[in-house]
Amino acid sequence: MSLKTNSGGAAGGSQISEKCRAPSPKKGAFPRRGPMSYKDMFISPIQPVPERRDARRVVGALKAAGEQTRLRALALLTEGELAVGELAQALDQSQPRVSRHLRLLTEAGLVERAPEGAWVFYRLPRAYTTERHFAEALLGMLDPADPLLARDAERLSAVRAARDEMAAQYFERNAADWERVRALHLPEADIDSAILAAAGKGPFELMVDVGVGQGRMIQLFADRVRRAEGFDTSRQMLAIARASLDDLRAKAAVRFGDAYAPPIEAGAADLVTIHQVLHFLSDPGRAVTEAARMLKRGGRLVIVDFAPHHLEFLREEHAHRRLGFADAEIAEWCAAAGIPKMKATTLAPKKRDALTVKIWAGDKT
Repeated sequence: MSLKTNSGGAAGGSQISEKCRAPSPKKGAFPRRGPMSYKDMFISPIQPVPERRDARRVVGALKAAGEQTRLRALALLTEGELAVGELAQALDQSQPRVSRHLRLLTEAGLVERAPEGAWVFYRLPRAYTTERHFAEALLGMLDPADPLLARDAERLSAVRAARDEMAAQYFERNAADWERVRALHLPEADIDSAILAAAGKGPFELMVDVGVGQGRMIQLFADRVRRAEGFDTSRQMLAIARASLDDLRAKAAVRFGDAYAPPIEAGAADLVTIHQVLHFLSDPGRAVTEAARMLKRGGRLVIVDFAPHHLEFLREEHAHRRLGFADAEIAEWCAAAGIPKMKATTLAPKKRDALTVKIWAGDKT
């Protein structure tokens, strides 16, 4: 399951293969990945009034943003969190130099630093702080057609495309041998029971599996759904899924599709599953938003992934971009997508150096 990693497989699918590939930006403009641009956020009448700061902090923010490379970095971060190396490539500057710029932006409160294993990600502040308000005001003044900004956007798109292609190649190499990869995680039987409990008894009129992989999630819910659809960006994984779901062809179908642009109409599903997909994605929050968009009011979203961990080899050898997710991060994405309450289930490993599996479930309001 490109995007999803493996059809239900614990670690990987193939959906990232083509599905996660960032769309090419229009020349001279940054591609919009979220539901609103920084300009939209700036002019929104519902934003809280920012707190006042003393003169020292205001001058610090002005100095931090008042340099071209740092302003360009802020513009790139409107596309979502980025690692230092990714920003360095997009800005076409050395990583040490970019790190110094990011340190100044962090000290001024204009960006947040999120260490994760051997990597460090940067993003605009999640909370609508005074500093974020200031950053959005500055960014709202920029012309995306500026040649310098356009080149940055093009380089970032190329960086993401190269990264996603590496993940896609990994998925394709492992598509026929996924059991070996799944052995890295907890027993699937234990996880499956918890997934079914989190989803509820149903019955569900339409289930949608994001990143269908081998089709395992559809098989798991076969007795609880009247119809099931899965999508993936890996043609090879789709072929495997079709073969494994042959006995369910009367109610199940799979097709090519992207987690960032699902081939399912909005408000159509009463159950959407995202099984071991998010840790492969460059923009997992966006995938959550799109998954929620497919749900009817009252429909349930079930996300299965890993708790935060430090198994760096999964990133280096297995194309994992994120080393797990915290409850608060998942809850924030879901709340923004119209699912305000998520119940978390924790499945702790029974052996050393294994991964803790998390299941988050909630209903769309």
